[in-house]
Amino acid sequence: MSAAPDQARLAAIRRCRHWIFDLDGTLTHPVHDFDALRRELGVPDRIPILEHLASLPVARAEPLRRRLDAIETAACDRAMPRPGAATLLAWLRRSGSRVGIVSRNSHASVCRTLVAAGLGGEFDPSDLLGRDEAEPKPSPAGIQRLLDSWGAAADDAVMVGDFLFDLQAGRAAGVATVYLDWDGDGRWAGEADLVLPGLTWLPPSA
Repeated sequence: MSAAPDQARLAAIRRCRHWIFDLDGTLTHPVHDFDALRRELGVPDRIPILEHLASLPVARAEPLRRRLDAIETAACDRAMPRPGAATLLAWLRRSGSRVGIVSRNSHASVCRTLVAAGLGGEFDPSDLLGRDEAEPKPSPAGIQRLLDSWGAAADDAVMVGDFLFDLQAGRAAGVATVYLDWDGDGRWAGEADLVLPGLTWLPPSA
């Protein structure tokens, strides 16, 4: 069982007015089988897919990127929201907060996933950044791009994610980091300012 979250840190993060989310596994249930993706694309174990493709000559990488896009697109329509996602986003909208997504998926798949999960109306399309709009996480480039477009300071922003790269990107950008530890194993707790067992803890009514 997960320990109760640090209430002081939770209260401080709730005061932030600029929220950046990962998508797959964070706002939606994960739909990608990354082991199967690696086999399909010929990516060695323990090497991130995007980084492997970036290391290949263009002539080899381009058909693999197109195949990756096709696989992602096929998975989008299976997307389902995580418990508490809609409630959290509605609370942020009522509070006047800005919200965006930084994903390692393509922009098209991000948009399609949100629609399938019933969350598409909560985001301005210009605030949805995929791997082609900014250098992929763990680079902080996507977070920094959103902060710049919003005119926001890093100390008024938070990155919410379920994976190491989300937290590393947030730390590098200087924003608060929330780790959604769905499995309760604390795997990347040391990289986060706040560890939560789910999204339902974030709105004040939780």
